[in-house]
Amino acid sequence: MKRLSPEARTVTALLAVVLTMGALAWAAVPFYNWFCRVTGFGGTTQVAESASDEVLDEIVRVRFDANVDDNLGWTFRPMQTRMDLRIGENGLAFYEAINNTDEPLTGTASYNVAPEVSGYYFIKVECFCFTEQTLQPGERIEMPVSFFVDPELVEDRDASWVRDITLSYTFHRTEPKSAALDTGTSGTIN
Repeated sequence: MKRLSPEARTVTALLAVVLTMGALAWAAVPFYNWFCRVTGFGGTTQVAESASDEVLDEIVRVRFDANVDDNLGWTFRPMQTRMDLRIGENGLAFYEAINNTDEPLTGTASYNVAPEVSGYYFIKVECFCFTEQTLQPGERIEMPVSFFVDPELVEDRDASWVRDITLSYTFHRTEPKSAALDTGTSGTIN
């Protein structure tokens, strides 16, 4: 069996490093998204099919924040600035969006909660942020978010002190999924 020259071994090793780095880079985004969903890292909230069965007598205050990307052309705001509810109690809040342009625009909301440690315990049951929103020129809509704070919060030594949570959304302009499909745009559509 013929041995590889030192140059060939170096090229092979470098090629292996490049392929490994490429594979790790490709896997990083889905892994990070999964990690944030599972742990609540970075204020990522959790999702549930239904509201909590357990409601405590302790109160948590939820504040609502709204931001919009400069290139979207929308007004976006919470319809209430805060809500006091018992831990485990289902809350229903509304946000308002208005398309201030003369063209249909589509947006998708990103979200988080602060303090970050509360992300694991802030549970959304239903949210406008799960789907893209398309508004016609001048259209105004009210969008609900149904949520609760998991009672297990009070048992977590790192999060048990949390009684004020800020739920924040930022709307970003996106191309509508149907438009991307109609034009044959290549790429991944989430």
